[in-house]
Amino acid sequence: MEKRPTAADEVEAADQAMGAATLGMSGDQGAGIGAAAAELAQEGLGAVGRYRWVICGLLFFATTVNYVDRNVLAVLSPMLQVKIGWTNTQYGDINAAFTMAYAVGLLFAGGLIDRFGTRFGYPVFMALWGMASISHAFVSTVTGFRRARMALGLFESGNFPAAIKTTAEWFPRKERSLAIGLFNSGSNVGAILAPLLVPVITIHFGWQAAFCITGVLELIWICFWLAIYKKPEEHPRVSKAELNYIMSDPADPPAKIPWLRLFPYPQTWAFSVAKFLTDPVWWFWLFWVAPYLAKKFGMDIKHIGLPLIVIYCMASVGSIGGGWIASGLARMGWSTNMCRKLALLICAVLVLPVTVATKAPGEWSAVLLIGLAAAAHQGFSANLFALSGDLFPRKAVGSVVGIGGMLGAVGGMLFQWAAGRVVDHWSYVPLFIYAGTAYVLAIGLIQLLSPRLEQARLDGDGVAVA
Repeated sequence: MEKRPTAADEVEAADQAMGAATLGMSGDQGAGIGAAAAELAQEGLGAVGRYRWVICGLLFFATTVNYVDRNVLAVLSPMLQVKIGWTNTQYGDINAAFTMAYAVGLLFAGGLIDRFGTRFGYPVFMALWGMASISHAFVSTVTGFRRARMALGLFESGNFPAAIKTTAEWFPRKERSLAIGLFNSGSNVGAILAPLLVPVITIHFGWQAAFCITGVLELIWICFWLAIYKKPEEHPRVSKAELNYIMSDPADPPAKIPWLRLFPYPQTWAFSVAKFLTDPVWWFWLFWVAPYLAKKFGMDIKHIGLPLIVIYCMASVGSIGGGWIASGLARMGWSTNMCRKLALLICAVLVLPVTVATKAPGEWSAVLLIGLAAAAHQGFSANLFALSGDLFPRKAVGSVVGIGGMLGAVGGMLFQWAAGRVVDHWSYVPLFIYAGTAYVLAIGLIQLLSPRLEQARLDGDGVAVA
């Protein structure tokens, strides 16, 4: 029986798969979801069994609820700004508190999931972030919201480490990219459901109910999880054939690259600096689009939902399209260097028009410009995740993604702290200019730090090989 990987190890094993399945991969890295699905068909999975996909469905539900939770405040923010009386600076500080806590939580969530296991560790995180979400309904001050958001960010950080570890326990590597892609699509579904449901709930039951309803969803999920989930080797619904299929991979190599050993490599900074520059833009769209549309075009809670749904639907298309560009170029025989950087450049160029969104003549022209930028961000992010696999051998990719993710979260925290102050003292214009130009700057630094996209050469201890 193979060695069971830890949550930290599984970031290494799954990061390329996540980039592939949710966002697309280059030809050198392997096929995306479509190819994975074709491979599954060739395996004759009807004979193997399919119970593992029930587990994948639970992961999808959890991720959807995760993103509904974090988007409730963004949808309600124009109304709460009037009711609570916070300034843009204070709203930015509230969002910065969430992002900071999320970054801190990522440092510890994987280890805690490893220690307590997915069966009990996952629902504990779910229960805690559910209580944090409900706590928003019982606060009425800026300080109260800041504390509630910190708690939500801290506990929501457990979702992806737990989901990735669960995928590792239930899926062989050949299927893992598809499984991760399917459950991670819940992030887009959650971002779409929040503006669809929150206004309706708020109009009929009050804004406090919007925060409480997700607690009910989380309770339902926990009940299903505890009733259904066991490790595959312990589960009565898993056939011997399916268990053999799940356990068919060889043991993972024990080598792991410490973070500190990776800092000297320019390849590390090519990925991480790009994350630092561009991740804050996604947080900007998540937290500030609703306040901007309310201020600029007078949208209230009854009318804010549809524009946000359009923006996130466009973002979903972009997440697939960005990977499709690189994969298509690879099939034409282009080098990985050219495929990846051209795809990044195309996405960076498509973001540029959002710099003039503040001058848009009408609300829908602004929404479409923001939607295009959000879609291009997701396409850029697709290729940026895949870039980590271009630049490093697999045993180091998880650590590199961890470094980049941490810097991206720090960048998001700093941006949120600054955003409210910029809006209060000037306007939204500087924020939109940064959002439109950050990607061009990022790809310029990638080219400077890795002009030929050469993979770093490491030995087992993370030391460069001559």
